[in-house]
Amino acid sequence: MKPPSLLLVDDDTAFRQVMAGELNRLGYEVDAVGTGEEAIQRVSTAEPDVVLLDLHLPAMGGIETLKAIQTATPATEVIMLTGHGSIDTAIESIRIGAFDYVVKPCPLDELQIRIQRAIERRSLRQRANLLERGLTPPDLGNSFIGESPEFRRLLNLIDRVAPSDSTVLITGETGAGKERVAKLIHARSTRRSRPFVVVECAALQESLLQSELFGHERGAFTGADRAKSGLFEVANGGTIFLDEIGEVSPATQTKLLRVLDTSTFRHVGSTREIRVDVRILTATNRDVSSMVRQGLFREDLFYRLSTITVEVPPLRARGSDVDLLAQHFVTVLNERFGSSKQISEAALLMLRRHNWPGNVRELLHAVEAALVLSEGSNVLPEHLPASLRNSKPTPTAGPSAQDASLPTLEEAERTYIRLAIEASHGHRGNAAKILGISERNLYRKLREHGLLS
Repeated sequence: MKPPSLLLVDDDTAFRQVMAGELNRLGYEVDAVGTGEEAIQRVSTAEPDVVLLDLHLPAMGGIETLKAIQTATPATEVIMLTGHGSIDTAIESIRIGAFDYVVKPCPLDELQIRIQRAIERRSLRQRANLLERGLTPPDLGNSFIGESPEFRRLLNLIDRVAPSDSTVLITGETGAGKERVAKLIHARSTRRSRPFVVVECAALQESLLQSELFGHERGAFTGADRAKSGLFEVANGGTIFLDEIGEVSPATQTKLLRVLDTSTFRHVGSTREIRVDVRILTATNRDVSSMVRQGLFREDLFYRLSTITVEVPPLRARGSDVDLLAQHFVTVLNERFGSSKQISEAALLMLRRHNWPGNVRELLHAVEAALVLSEGSNVLPEHLPASLRNSKPTPTAGPSAQDASLPTLEEAERTYIRLAIEASHGHRGNAAKILGISERNLYRKLREHGLLS
């Protein structure tokens, strides 16, 4: 691991040499110069973690040098070195932006403590900047590939919805791109420079989900050894995206409704009201209106969340978009793998025939697997996954008389769950993996379908 880098700026040659040697001995990487002009040149090229800057320098003084360093490398922390008679000026330097000051002659252990604190603050700032960039996704519009009428209608609806502050329910099948739609809505809203926070509702147990959303106080439950802010606080001023909203419990639904109605909530274990300004986007691949009729989802919350509904069309309904997406994925993956492969017309024909139950996500994985497996410059049908090679062509005709004999979606789901349980010899964890859902969701579905033994 690279040691922290320091720049020592002092016109006292003896002090500079002795101090540089001691700091080197403590494990720092030290550079030393005698003037402000030299300091500015060094920070512009080396960008040290911390600058130890003497307040009294010839020609360019310490305050002037401090301002120039802040302009050249804002992330570098500066500790001022000053004499007893210049403490007021040193305090003024902190107001300008210096991290701290140390009075000369400074004990080495005291100086080391200040340096470590400065390095910690620099690290925290860097992490905060990374987190902020991660929470403010860019406009992904250029990566939304498609020309079909269904896809164009989706983009037009996003452009109309984004500038408002209305709640939006995004519906669509698994893998269709609901989270990407939510990110694009945020990126084209007035909140684009503020956080975008994603919450995977289906991945968390109820108590943990409430703690994540609303935060908790110390001692609120076993293991809560310190207070924690909730994700609604993190998203303040921005957007929170609640994925798989259909999986949340009635208790959490009640708390979400309160946030929507009053813009306030309480930490778990607290009575203090916290007010936030957050736009709420939600997504689900379930029929929430049906859940409302069954009493599994609050009707009033459903109406609040679905002020605007955006339906993401499945890939099988997007016609020629399959070709466009496949070609796009080939280009992107060629750049990642450093290759220059092409997808053959025969392989494209096979892609067009597939029904794409996993939608765009399935297509991406199929193209990636084919590029990895192909040895030549062309991706051929035999390089595609077996599930595609053995699939039947997507039906293009309207409903046939045979459709009447098809099982309902609920019957098909019950049968598939029963088969997964049998295949895993009753092991719910393994059955959940077969079905591609969490064990918690499997338990809920077993209860809904009366399959609990």
